[in-house]
Amino acid sequence: MAIPVIDFSKLNGGERAKTLAEVANACENWGFFQLVNHGIPVELLERVKKVSSNCYKEEREGNFQSSEPVKLLKDLVEKNSSERLEDVDWEDVFTLNDNQHEWPSKIPGFKETMAEYRSELRKLAEKVMEVMDENLGLPKGYIKRAFNGGDEEKNAFFGTKVSHYPPCPHPERVNGLRAHTDAGGVILLFQDEEVGGLQILKDGQWIDVQPLPNTIVINTGDQIEVLSNGKYKSVWHRILATPDGNRRSIASFYNPWMKATIAPAAELVEKANKEANQTYPEFVFGDYMSVYIEQKFLPKEPRFQAVRAR
Repeated sequence: MAIPVIDFSKLNGGERAKTLAEVANACENWGFFQLVNHGIPVELLERVKKVSSNCYKEEREGNFQSSEPVKLLKDLVEKNSSERLEDVDWEDVFTLNDNQHEWPSKIPGFKETMAEYRSELRKLAEKVMEVMDENLGLPKGYIKRAFNGGDEEKNAFFGTKVSHYPPCPHPERVNGLRAHTDAGGVILLFQDEEVGGLQILKDGQWIDVQPLPNTIVINTGDQIEVLSNGKYKSVWHRILATPDGNRRSIASFYNPWMKATIAPAAELVEKANKEANQTYPEFVFGDYMSVYIEQKFLPKEPRFQAVRAR
């Protein structure tokens, strides 16, 4: 079983209806899908690979080798313990955002390349959200406006998490990244084309997200689940630690403004009995994030209950 792969360029031709249906199926039944022909130049993606790889090798690898996960795993092995490390991730990570006063890497070309990449990714995210609008029967730009607090201003948060998952000597003892759903809106992942490890939970089974060159993996976060009143679900996913290869994972998040009010779209709630048919609460995204930070790796339903009670 493989997650859907969709040719995004076909939205602009005679196969538009078929492509819309493919995206709808992926959102409703998978929560994850891969885009090919997404409009981001391959040349730019190659530069992103190069600067992120150089950043890890030259600036971060040494620190990771003396990091807490490495120390904890070493201690566990030396004790001959059969336990697993359940509360840490075998991950090197840093985040980029729109208010980046000081860039975390001095690698030549890193700042310029990642700024250009993030600009392209933001545009792709907004195109994906417009497709979701259309498939859900919502006005064009509905999700974008909701995430921006009701207008077209750039209030929404757009962040990029640059991660590497180095080779692990005992991958059975630790997680690459623990299973979770994503708190925000639309997530766009540029993953390693050689080193796997990303899995999603589908019908009770963990399914590999197959590495494919220069694709962008899309997944829906908790806020899309709320806006769609549950028609699109956020999906549990994880990254396995691996003994070989250094997995690159660059995930960008188009999330609501912290002050944005999130609720199921009125068009998707039965008019006659709104309260009974509104499965999800209305809340301020910042309040949800306060709960999520404490409960990221726990079931998501109590998070919705917690913000409902506020």
